[in-house]
Amino acid sequence: MDDRTLAPYAASDATSRGRRHPEPPPQYRSEYQRDRDRIIHSTAFRRLEYKTQVFVNHEGDLFRTRLTHSLEVAQIARSIARVLHLNEDLTEAIALAHDMGHTPFGHAGQDALNTCMADYGGFEHNLQSLRVVDELERRYASFDGLNLTFETREGILKHCNLRIAYTLGDVGERFIHKREPGLEAQLTNLADEIAYNNHDVDDGLRAGLITLEQLLDTRLFRRQYDAVNREHPALDAKRLRHEIIRRMINELVGDLVNTSRARIEAASPKSPDEVRLQAEALIGFSPQMRADSLELKRFLREHLYRHERVRHMTGKAAELIRRLFTAYLEDIALLPPEHQQEVSRRAESHGQAGRARAVADYIAGMTDRFAIAEHARLFHPETLT
Repeated sequence: MDDRTLAPYAASDATSRGRRHPEPPPQYRSEYQRDRDRIIHSTAFRRLEYKTQVFVNHEGDLFRTRLTHSLEVAQIARSIARVLHLNEDLTEAIALAHDMGHTPFGHAGQDALNTCMADYGGFEHNLQSLRVVDELERRYASFDGLNLTFETREGILKHCNLRIAYTLGDVGERFIHKREPGLEAQLTNLADEIAYNNHDVDDGLRAGLITLEQLLDTRLFRRQYDAVNREHPALDAKRLRHEIIRRMINELVGDLVNTSRARIEAASPKSPDEVRLQAEALIGFSPQMRADSLELKRFLREHLYRHERVRHMTGKAAELIRRLFTAYLEDIALLPPEHQQEVSRRAESHGQAGRARAVADYIAGMTDRFAIAEHARLFHPETLT
């Protein structure tokens, strides 16, 4: 994008901390456009189309996947970045990459893989997204990974414990020194929250797992429900649902923009590095909107994510992940040849922990339907005849 439209505290090519492996600058794109394009062309990004958000991929064609979620986050985040004169290209790159390390079967898959990896350093999808872009994508002749800019990698790594932060070099430093990331990273983190809360309401209602009546107990939903019914008292159920959710997103975005703009003006940072030195994040909701958003999040956790049908699915998914992990760890001959080589290489350099990490990398990269097919191949081969 044109740097002349950017605020002084926005990220730009001129202030970028660069890439781990130096490269000539792009000729017709900005550095962050190059990041975005590498993300979109990556294998891990394409796989997001068949990875669960809440509902397993084959349960319905209209439910969100990790891919459609990432696109919604990018759309919301870019809109806010434009208003605040932040770097839209960087914001989009972070949004598109933030879930690239997610397992199949959503958080159930992550939790199961974390349990399997308990003795080997654990598993966390946020860290895995960084591993994907730093190491696991193998596309370029001169380096492993996508060799993204520091700023994109900083935005991908939303949280990290101190023990791991010390092993991550430049992107781990802010956790060690208790600093904030750049504004584009702060913004994308909250755009992620806006997107998943609202589209999970939409998917939950369409699936019949939650009802409008239940949601009326949440302030954010109730305000828009009442407003829509005053203006359009005879609206059909489908349009009512969409209109409420559209207005909820608009209210959240408006509050985020106004609150963040006021905080930025008060702090008056002159550069991205001054943003990182602030005592707290500058991008955020007002206290009341933060409370309303958390109320909606708690509602979804209690009534949707813990719903009997969802728990039944996630229980089966977790057991599937555990069985795959155990089988591969015990016998790497069950893996494709190139992954057998990777497991052997990691085991030689890092022992059993390296062997387990390579197995976890393989499973985390699976789509829902590939994991289901692999489980059938290993444990129910009769179903494949």
